[in-house]
Amino acid sequence: MELYMIHGNLLTQEGTDYPDGYLLIRDGKISAMGDMTKAPEIPACAEVLDLAGKTVTPGLIDAHSHIGIWEDGIDFEGDDGNEDTDPVTPQMRAIDGVNPQDRAFEEAVAAGITTVVTGPGSANPMGGQLLAMKTFGCCIDDMTVLSPAGMKIAFGENPKSVYHDKSQTPVTRMGTAALLRETLYKAKKYLEQLHKAEQDTEESKPDWDMKYEALLSVLKGELPLYAHAHRLDDIFTALRIAKEFGLKLVLVHGTEAHLAAERIAKEKVPVLSGPILTDRSKPELKNQTESAPKLLTDAGIPTAIITDHPETPQKHLLLCAGTAMRAGLSARDALAAITRIPAEICGLFHRVGSLAPGKDADLVIWKGTPPKMTAVPEMVIIDGEIAYRG
Repeated sequence: MELYMIHGNLLTQEGTDYPDGYLLIRDGKISAMGDMTKAPEIPACAEVLDLAGKTVTPGLIDAHSHIGIWEDGIDFEGDDGNEDTDPVTPQMRAIDGVNPQDRAFEEAVAAGITTVVTGPGSANPMGGQLLAMKTFGCCIDDMTVLSPAGMKIAFGENPKSVYHDKSQTPVTRMGTAALLRETLYKAKKYLEQLHKAEQDTEESKPDWDMKYEALLSVLKGELPLYAHAHRLDDIFTALRIAKEFGLKLVLVHGTEAHLAAERIAKEKVPVLSGPILTDRSKPELKNQTESAPKLLTDAGIPTAIITDHPETPQKHLLLCAGTAMRAGLSARDALAAITRIPAEICGLFHRVGSLAPGKDADLVIWKGTPPKMTAVPEMVIIDGEIAYRG
């Protein structure tokens, strides 16, 4: 497919915007773009969209969702997010649990959301591997951008409450941390044995273990830990464990991170902030505030805004950004928090998160200007294919 877009207001997330710009899509990628004064001659037979009066942005990105793994409107039959028969399940893979036929995907596309990171919940201290995927398609293998995209771990009330009901470790925060340390230590020893066996033919390889195999890329620094942590003490426990093992860390939720934003900024760890539209359904959410994205951003912390679907429905990602803007976050930062920043945090920026030649042709044509909540997608394009027309 080759498509010429002309006279659009291009908000690129690349430092330079084009109030009267052109953009060329070829073979699913952005082929060229820039100011209309420098637009190439358009072939007579080309498909052209005149976007005068319209705004064009990169497709929106939700860096923390459970879309497709907790299916919309279905109870146990569509609940595939927590393998809570064992508190340590790093070998679980989101790609095996997501149903791309879930109607929440169709709603996501219509809302301008083109990429999501989805995966296990937070019942287990170590829940499994996350998946970065496009929101349009019928086969998960074709929709995948990165698998695994990260390893999910969890602190706080969720693991405590799940395993308290089972009379099984962990029932305390100490127990959660101990299980994580024990598993990471054993996986480290497993990796050391593998290295020894590679270097010395007389050394035998350890017995194959799927749990530890799943953690090898984490220990090598190739895959980040995504740490579910609301309360400030849980945030610092996550940081402490990551330091002990030399691991890359992404803080998920970080509900109380704003209470020590300057201290956390020194750790140079990003935060996936939210959801901010839910009620304070449990004690560890008592300090939840819509001002969190602004407070974290002002402290210099890379901050993405998330829905945590289904906690906040996936389709309301723009609403979350608009709410943060109403609470003081600038319009530029609010839009970045649902495009460029989540792509950078999640290791996807080479493909998505901005408008630039060579990147995936994932973009939204808006009536109005996001992140204003009155902005409405008129067309959504994913991998160069028109996925939605308003």
